[in-house]
Amino acid sequence: MAFHPADTPRFESTYPRRRSPRRGTYSIVAYDPDTGATGVAVQSHWFSVGGLVTWAEAGVGAIATQANVNVSYGPRGIERLRAGESAPEAVAALTAADEFAAVRQVAMVDARGGVAAHTGAECMPFAGQTVGAHHSCQANMMAGPEVWPAMSTAFEATGGGLTERLLAALDAGEAAGGDVRGRQSAAILVVPAAGEPWERIVELRVEDHPEPLVELRRLVDLNDAYVVAGEGDELAGEGRHDEAAAKYLEAHARAPGATELRFWAALALIQQGETDAGLQELRATIAENAGWRELLDRLEPGTSPIAAEARRLLDA
Repeated sequence: MAFHPADTPRFESTYPRRRSPRRGTYSIVAYDPDTGATGVAVQSHWFSVGGLVTWAEAGVGAIATQANVNVSYGPRGIERLRAGESAPEAVAALTAADEFAAVRQVAMVDARGGVAAHTGAECMPFAGQTVGAHHSCQANMMAGPEVWPAMSTAFEATGGGLTERLLAALDAGEAAGGDVRGRQSAAILVVPAAGEPWERIVELRVEDHPEPLVELRRLVDLNDAYVVAGEGDELAGEGRHDEAAAKYLEAHARAPGATELRFWAALALIQQGETDAGLQELRATIAENAGWRELLDRLEPGTSPIAAEARRLLDA
């Protein structure tokens, strides 16, 4: 059922509509015309900002709701976009129905690349927005008015996938001064052009950290490594164990500090005939946590055809 402007926002009891000067934030929403993906990324000196600001759904669009946050703009906006409204239509409807729109900031991008944003006239300065091709950058309570234009410029100038371009925009916002209070949390959410409502390309949050953008990039890199490992699991499930081994080694190379990935890469090395290197990695993993040896003992041939040989070599 679609929401209507007269509906009562769902989350007002938890996040009352009030004038709070504390929630300064800068964010970007964007659409990738090459893949159809949409996404949103944010940083703020506010604990767990991603739980308030970032909303997206596969094949629907992405939303950032901030300043004096009306959290209901997230689910209500997604519902409107899902029902066929464009981003400009959804932003206009939600803000028209909100008596405190003057202290709100919201931006949306729909699955067709339409973009819209609203910065209320009473948002704490420095506050504003830059709407560009397939994206919008918005900020409030910034150190200066250069933040959101710098974000837009960086997004447009950066190559690569949508995730990388969103991160580049956040970095540019920080370099331009960022939140006047400093840094605390950050988040990124990217969804595919089509799929189930729960499908994600990436969804990561840094809840409380002295350098949230540095930590967010670390998590994005780690997530990429685990995506590759997941591809290895799918190949192993199909009995394509040589191809799976190559994926496990790639995943470990992307994140050499991840113990889980080191374990599977060790078995992959043994499977590929690099026995000494594989055993060295396997022993180091087990030395870190003896539970990995127990896991090795539990592996069946269908999961890892080299597990029995690995156990024999360890016990030799």
